[in-house]
Amino acid sequence: MRSISIFGATGSIGQSTFDLIRRAGGAEAYRTVALTGARNVALLAEMARELRAEVAVTAHEEELPALRAALAGSGVEAAAGAEAIAEAADRPADWVMSGIVGAAGLVPGLRALRHGGILALANKESLVTAGPLLLATAKAHGATILPVDSEHSAVFQALTGEDAGAVERVIITASGGPFRTWPLEKLARATVAEAKAHPNWSMGSRISIDSASMFNKALELIETREFFGFAPEMIEVLVHPQSIVHALVGFRDGGVMAHLGPADMRHAIGFALHWPERGHVPVERLDLARLGSLSFEAPDAERFPALRLAREVMEIRGLSGAAFNAAKEVALDYFMSGRLGFLGMASVVEETLAVLSAETGLRNAPTGLEEVLAMDRHARVRAAECAAARREV
Repeated sequence: MRSISIFGATGSIGQSTFDLIRRAGGAEAYRTVALTGARNVALLAEMARELRAEVAVTAHEEELPALRAALAGSGVEAAAGAEAIAEAADRPADWVMSGIVGAAGLVPGLRALRHGGILALANKESLVTAGPLLLATAKAHGATILPVDSEHSAVFQALTGEDAGAVERVIITASGGPFRTWPLEKLARATVAEAKAHPNWSMGSRISIDSASMFNKALELIETREFFGFAPEMIEVLVHPQSIVHALVGFRDGGVMAHLGPADMRHAIGFALHWPERGHVPVERLDLARLGSLSFEAPDAERFPALRLAREVMEIRGLSGAAFNAAKEVALDYFMSGRLGFLGMASVVEETLAVLSAETGLRNAPTGLEEVLAMDRHARVRAAECAAARREV
């Protein structure tokens, strides 16, 4: 029986993964090693009971009593805290979903790779902050990383059986989010509720806001560079409001391979779950006649400065990805708490990178995890200072 773990089980990616596992037979078809989540311990316990997991872990230590109570009599072990999540990743599993949002997903992902299985990577921050380290760890232990972001899964599928050396360009698409046509003066007053209202995808609050600001796409630009190794100038972003074409790969003979699918993360998750075969995935089948047409446009650089900042990071590399992501997460926290305007997020990230560039060696390639984590901590301090200063102006 194949063993699995789901990190970030109560988030949107984790729940979609759970749905696929349940539909494929649940505890009768898979041995679930570990499930982790955040504060929704009732849902975490429900999922752990149904899949008969060995251990369920909440990221918040104060939630441990509630988790233990919810799991009482089930035989499922309960644990809490960042170290407990890392220890859960030390338990061998054939297939691991890395669905934790943010830099917090890096350590468990790295530890899971040591078992030589498959890491289904939805945590884009791992590649952004420590791409070379993650790939080197996978290679050293004979593990496989499969991308689960819809865009990177699409690129991966389009490249299957192809010569990567024949690729001229890679295009990842973006819906443009809820603010694609908003004037800048209105965008400056955008609220958290408005930023969370994604027109196509059902996602968590943080990812939805990242999508609205295009910081999500900025991270995906860097992720494309790190995972596939293409030069920055080969990677493009194209706004596609319908979210049907997820990525395109152009070859030197002029041909372009496009991957189409519904706006449902279960497709990319299902591809990774069944790989190298194509198993049945219960998603809506496209009706192109009903769709009628698909539209595309260039992203507005003024409205979405995150894309420009990502290109700078792709050129610098080194520790700049860790700094970029940390600053972005802090800026997002400030926006969500009402202490920073929507457009201020990009300004905070840009100012933080400028400060760190003057202070530290952003171009230095990390030789280990501690250097990445140290930059993450340092960048968060500087980003908070930049955000607080902007609020005082």
